[in-house]
Amino acid sequence: MEHREPTKFDDWHAINTLLMTYAEHVDAGRYADVGAMFEHATYRIEHADGEHASTYEGSAQVTAFCEQTRIYPDGTPRTKHVITNVIIDVDGDRARAQSYGTVLQQTDVFPLQPIASGRYIDRFERITGTWWFVERVLSRFLLGDRSHHIVWAGGTPEPPVS
Repeated sequence: MEHREPTKFDDWHAINTLLMTYAEHVDAGRYADVGAMFEHATYRIEHADGEHASTYEGSAQVTAFCEQTRIYPDGTPRTKHVITNVIIDVDGDRARAQSYGTVLQQTDVFPLQPIASGRYIDRFERITGTWWFVERVLSRFLLGDRSHHIVWAGGTPEPPVS
């Protein structure tokens, strides 16, 4: 079988698969797998005040950040990340993407509702033939009641949004 160079569609598909795999890993509570996706990357959250950001570098820091999420007896955070409005621009071994992400959550005592919605702004690079995240920015997220989602320092949940 002869080797063929990837087409622009192959590249687009590989990057889109990264976007969707991220959501699958988060919703399954596979935080080490999420972290591994950011081995070569910066993961930055721009806070709603527009003046502050939290930045995580590489697999270990991204995994530790994800582990602040409450896991339920079924082994998941009881969320569904819905990724829409995906735009991917491939330029050789580099690419950019933007998309919207909406996070839904339901627990035994918390009805199904959106708890966060905003924009992902991503950069990718092909490293030794494989596409990797090199930067993910969570921007302009609208936040709902995350009291059943995040476990803050000391194990206490954040207060409900009023």
